Amino acid sequence: MPTVIESLNRALEHTLAHDTRIILIGEDILDPYGGAFKVTRGLSTAFPDRVLTTPVSEAGIVGIAIGMALRGLRPVVEIMFGDFLTLAADQLINHAAKFRWMYNNQVSVPLVVRTPMGGRRGYGPTHSQTLEKLFLGVPGLRVLAPCAFSDPGDLLEHAILDDDPVIFIENKLLYYLSLQDDAIQGDLVISPIKETSLPVLPTPNHITPSPNSLPMISYAPSFSITIRDAPPPVLTITAYGYMAELSRQAILQLAYDHEIFVELVVQTQLAPFELEAILSSTTRTGRLLTVEEGTLNLGWGTEVIAHSAEHLGNHLQVAHRLAAYNLPIPASQPLEATMLPDVDLIVETARKMVL
Repeated sequence: MPTVIESLNRALEHTLAHDTRIILIGEDILDPYGGAFKVTRGLSTAFPDRVLTTPVSEAGIVGIAIGMALRGLRPVVEIMFGDFLTLAADQLINHAAKFRWMYNNQVSVPLVVRTPMGGRRGYGPTHSQTLEKLFLGVPGLRVLAPCAFSDPGDLLEHAILDDDPVIFIENKLLYYLSLQDDAIQGDLVISPIKETSLPVLPTPNHITPSPNSLPMISYAPSFSITIRDAPPPVLTITAYGYMAELSRQAILQLAYDHEIFVELVVQTQLAPFELEAILSSTTRTGRLLTVEEGTLNLGWGTEVIAHSAEHLGNHLQVAHRLAAYNLPIPASQPLEATMLPDVDLIVETARKMVL
């Protein structure tokens, strides 16, 4: 099976070959280096006029890309480390996400910003963070997080075709995982779930947005992962990115070692917020555990549980969040490992919720 990094590279090559509007820009993405994590390797050789290296200025890179998008191109930006998205926050939040509304639906910003997130590689406090939660509440931004349970390249190609801006979060430890998109993987059954986004909140009467003025329909899949031929699950775990992989390992351990059967719901779209798959599973189990690598306070899991409580009422009996400690990521790898949730912590927490 191909790896996640091979899937992403293949998708970029395919879209560049079939659409001359696509431009790749970013720091150190030219061959032979091919980007800090090698996702763009080989592309500047094949498409020298449309793979462009830039100065070290994330604000400048994203600002130029927004201008390209407004002029009819479809730029794909690589930000070398997700920590540096903060330097482009003004361009993303106040420009890319709002231009369609500010200019009465006469413009669109078909922009993809790809970036690696996450720790566990000893890169220290400014190169190891998981910061996508800073962008989840911004109307007009779609935030996607691929996983190894489907084809990340297919998700990226859909993002490139999106007429609105997309932040595409790639966890560093996902890159070299093999894809696991078969329906049955050993004792696991992987079931895609078709979803649509929740409706956008009503707008004041004097604003009449087009149906396309915000991303409404999701093209990002969700997945239900269960133990084959097992009793009904008694707990729902939901996660995304690399934490979905750790959760996969945890539900196997829970089944084999503790006879606790879990349904794992994996999300690939984080914003606009989606709940259907999580609500459906939690209605059956009554217990919900969220797992993410970002810091605990005010994170994705907090919102998942809050929305679940609002929608499910007494059907939600027990809920818990797992995430990183509310501290900067240490440079020491043993300390970093202590700070971030792992398989053992997922198993321990799940047992406490059930027993």
